[in-house]
Amino acid sequence: MIVLDRLVNVLGGYGVRLACCPAPRSTELRSVVMHESSDARAVDGDVFLAVGAGSVPEAVGWAVAARARVVLVHGGAGDPGVGDEAAALGEAAGVAVLVVDPEVSWSQLAGVVYGLVLEGRETESGRGPTDLFALADSLADAVGGAVTIEDRSSRVLAYSGSQQGADRARLETILGRRAPERLRELFEDRGVLAHLAARDEPLFVEPDPEHGLSGRMAVAVRAGREPLGSVWVTCGGPLTGARRSALADGARTVALHLLRWRASADLERQVEGELALRLLEGTADAATVVSRLGLPPGPLRVIAVRAHIAAERHAALLLAFERATTGFGWSRPGRSTLAGTTLYTVLPGERADAAREWVAALRTALPAQVAVTAGIGGTGSATDLPASRQEADECLALHEARPPDAPYPAYDDSWDDILLQRLRAAARAGRTPARGPVAELRRHDESHATHYVPTLRAWLESQGDLARAGERLGVHPNTIRYRLRKMAEVAPLDLDDARKRLAMIIDLAVTGDD
Repeated sequence: MIVLDRLVNVLGGYGVRLACCPAPRSTELRSVVMHESSDARAVDGDVFLAVGAGSVPEAVGWAVAARARVVLVHGGAGDPGVGDEAAALGEAAGVAVLVVDPEVSWSQLAGVVYGLVLEGRETESGRGPTDLFALADSLADAVGGAVTIEDRSSRVLAYSGSQQGADRARLETILGRRAPERLRELFEDRGVLAHLAARDEPLFVEPDPEHGLSGRMAVAVRAGREPLGSVWVTCGGPLTGARRSALADGARTVALHLLRWRASADLERQVEGELALRLLEGTADAATVVSRLGLPPGPLRVIAVRAHIAAERHAALLLAFERATTGFGWSRPGRSTLAGTTLYTVLPGERADAAREWVAALRTALPAQVAVTAGIGGTGSATDLPASRQEADECLALHEARPPDAPYPAYDDSWDDILLQRLRAAARAGRTPARGPVAELRRHDESHATHYVPTLRAWLESQGDLARAGERLGVHPNTIRYRLRKMAEVAPLDLDDARKRLAMIIDLAVTGDD
């Protein structure tokens, strides 16, 4: 179901503001109604659209008569008192009042509200209408076998409660929320997936005891030429007659449900993406935006993710965004947006490991061939998120320069690498001195084949311990002592000066000499 808090948060992106909320923000909303011109027809529903109301009192009166929990009222242009009047009336009547911006039309707003309340119900698979499971049940009754409805990536969207003809393959598919890879390979080898991609008529898949498959009827779910998913029925032999027709008709009904599901999901993703991007770019009302996104109070951090399949970088990124935003706000921790070639997610919590677990879960939900790189910014308040985004970008760059199986870098434990990375960027831009002791020693090494720069680095990093420096370079401590004496003849090292030693360590670090 959708709750009042979710309705308020989403509509906030459409010029709708909350005037008062005497009802709990957790109030469940299941229906939408409007005023009927005929007195003979009484209306009753949770969300009341006060279309045609001549005043705020009239709108609130209609809502009370309809036993609504929330009413949407059109605000008068240039009338700042509408909000105050609506708040007073709503509090007195016990009805939450949302004031609609005068520039927003009822026709546009009605589509948004109906989509959220009627089509935006949560299921076991995340987003989607709850009656998709009911449809699977009714279809199972009609065809005489257990039904599974999957999307075009073989992820389970709904399944029937009936277990008639159920087998091990069905159980593994439901428990894993996706057809096992070995089962997909079997269907690929038998041409089942190719048939579903190109043909509309149902296909019988022969049993395979080795894979725990007792037999299936499979039919594609598509809108026009676009594939949306598939319906699978467990059965020992091909369906014929009325049962086969029921399966074909059921696939067309599933297509309608999935199209409505997609419209509702895309609407919420758009609103979520716009609000999350405002946080990343910095906004004066950051705390308000966080509340509208339904994020809990407390520390937040930004995660930056890139995904690609060979040359199909954008397709994989969109798939990652879809997975990151699957499920309603209360069923997933983060809020995500796309910017350029990067998926950004604002995640609550202090622990960097929790952010790594979030990325790992996203990676698991994507096809095996998708390559994922990620970086995790530091924590902070809502106003700190632009800085966390920069840190996430820099950690992402670190991960892209490392082996694919390397842990996802987090600013919490990679701040030193980030600092050196920034200093190296400054060095490449010519913002570090071109002359000095390190530069002089480097030129001497290049022209005389000496090893003064590695010696200086080893001595500094060993904190002046000749024995440790000698071990690092594989030479005798006296060799280190001799080289230091000769190096002092080439450049003024001033090794007794702590500030000079620190400056040389930084110079060596950002120039990357070994």
